[in-house]
Amino acid sequence: MLKTAMGLACALTLVTAPVNAAEEYPTRDIRMIVPWGAGGGTDGIVRKITDLAEEPLSGTVYVENIEGGMSGNGLIQLINAKADGYTLGALTYDSVITVPWQDMLPGYSVDEMDLIARITSEPDAIIVPADSEHDSFEALIEAAKAEPGAIRAGIQNMGARTHLTLLQLMDATGADFKIISYPGGAAPQKEALLNGEIDLAVTSLGDFASLIEGGDARGLIEFTDVQSQSFPDVPPASERDLDIQMGSFIILAAPAGTPEPILDELEAAYQAAYESDEFQDWLVDVGVTPNWLGRDEVTEWVDTTQEEIFATMEELQEQGILD
Repeated sequence: MLKTAMGLACALTLVTAPVNAAEEYPTRDIRMIVPWGAGGGTDGIVRKITDLAEEPLSGTVYVENIEGGMSGNGLIQLINAKADGYTLGALTYDSVITVPWQDMLPGYSVDEMDLIARITSEPDAIIVPADSEHDSFEALIEAAKAEPGAIRAGIQNMGARTHLTLLQLMDATGADFKIISYPGGAAPQKEALLNGEIDLAVTSLGDFASLIEGGDARGLIEFTDVQSQSFPDVPPASERDLDIQMGSFIILAAPAGTPEPILDELEAAYQAAYESDEFQDWLVDVGVTPNWLGRDEVTEWVDTTQEEIFATMEELQEQGILD
């Protein structure tokens, strides 16, 4: 009887331990992986919302930048981390589209993560120096047609989102740009635009908000069908009869198998941070579109987005535009 009672007590301890751990969560610092370099748009947004999430979470979350592999290096650390709520990660377009499409991490799938929420969406845009001779989108396209390969366009990674955006633009307009890759996010693009290495950059307006507001750069077009409230002078592509809608987003995730109570607590904390006046006002200031999807919606949205973009990339491959 004594052995039976002790065995029952041990079994109950094993059953209740994870629940108690979730109820006490967090009991130590939480690591948030940003799979891009410090100083870029993704890094800034994740740091801002994470700072605000600490209060409702009643814990400390520190951000760590893990660069390389179009976010692949950071993804490896995220999916291999213990599913206990103490390692989180920020997913971008490359994490959801480029890495699985190019099979950069064999066996990798978004299914290896529990998605917590999508917090932003950012259309790509064309950004030029403030003193650029191309004072409009139309003028830029005409120049790129007249002198094929003469205008230098800075993207982030070959085969990544900004590259695909530019290829779609070239296919739709007949323009021909010299493509120059700057791996590592928006920060090296900014430097290249400022020092004259490139004539234009393809990324979100939010990534270049500080340069645009400071008078060092300006946007010519944004690849969306909605007029930006942060950049009212930059027309959407739909106003130029272009059916190109491309851009990035930020999704917060945890390793697959993270306990449901912990995921619920993380979602609630980040939603409170997202809905705060401080975060909403800050997003307008930096030119980023808030776009929340919670746990019940974000996984379905990712599945649909992958299906649509993979189909587009297959079409470009068939046309010989994309390798």
